[in-house]
Amino acid sequence: MAHLELSPKDNISSFRKLAIGSWKTAYDPTVYGTMTLRMEKALAYIEAFRQKTGIRLTVTHLLARAMAEALRRCPEANAILRFNKIYLRKRITISMLVVQTDGGKVDLTSAKIDDAERKTLREIATELEIAVQRVRQRKDTMMEKGKGTVQKVPYLLLNLFTWMMSFFMYTLNWNMTWAGMPYDAFGSAILTNVGSLGLDTAYVPLVPYSRVPILIAPGAVKDAPVVENGQVVAGKIMNVNATFDHRFIDGFHASILSTTLREMMEDPFKHFDPLDELPVEGTQAPASQEASG
Repeated sequence: MAHLELSPKDNISSFRKLAIGSWKTAYDPTVYGTMTLRMEKALAYIEAFRQKTGIRLTVTHLLARAMAEALRRCPEANAILRFNKIYLRKRITISMLVVQTDGGKVDLTSAKIDDAERKTLREIATELEIAVQRVRQRKDTMMEKGKGTVQKVPYLLLNLFTWMMSFFMYTLNWNMTWAGMPYDAFGSAILTNVGSLGLDTAYVPLVPYSRVPILIAPGAVKDAPVVENGQVVAGKIMNVNATFDHRFIDGFHASILSTTLREMMEDPFKHFDPLDELPVEGTQAPASQEASG
């Protein structure tokens, strides 16, 4: 079984070929950007969702679902590079960085949502909560096995080891679970909430080993003056900071992604789960909506 389900992309533009040839690794082609979102409706939606379902919905859940929809609308951004050829992913997986503490040692790991574009917010929130708890309690056996493998690598060989794992898993597309490497641990895009650190703006670097071309870092929601109908009023805003791999994501793709995020986040009652169709807290959700363990 292959590591990822992929299909080769044909009819590459001359600019895209030059971009691939210009940058050998993901260290070089980084593009950064920030957009500011109005958050009053998103916060109201989150509160209404929580009141009705009892589920702790967060801004991160909204962004995960919106990012999945953005990649569905712009499949060319859901890709990896193999032998200087673009391959489109057949699945949309959104991962979130999770802080893991143990005996005073702090580590970062990921929890992911596969096929996120097909899932409701209720499914995403429930599934992510299970995944995060499993990771923090060190019950994700494959993730722990992978960490154990990394811990055994001598420091002198770390660069070679990460290059080899990336080459085997993504360039050759081998399934390396037998060696303790998790299946598609980082997915199509990574979300990391820098707002929880009290930051408004921060840019996350591309990590060549992971082959993830998009990293999204939402900042803290804060009060700010905004203009409505020509008048300055008090509002709630949030910066969404993004890092892109310019080898196969350019301004055209970024515009689709950013437009989708703005559309969904600033009008959540229209674009996310209809509240009148959600099960009330304490009632059983339909079987099709139960999150997988």
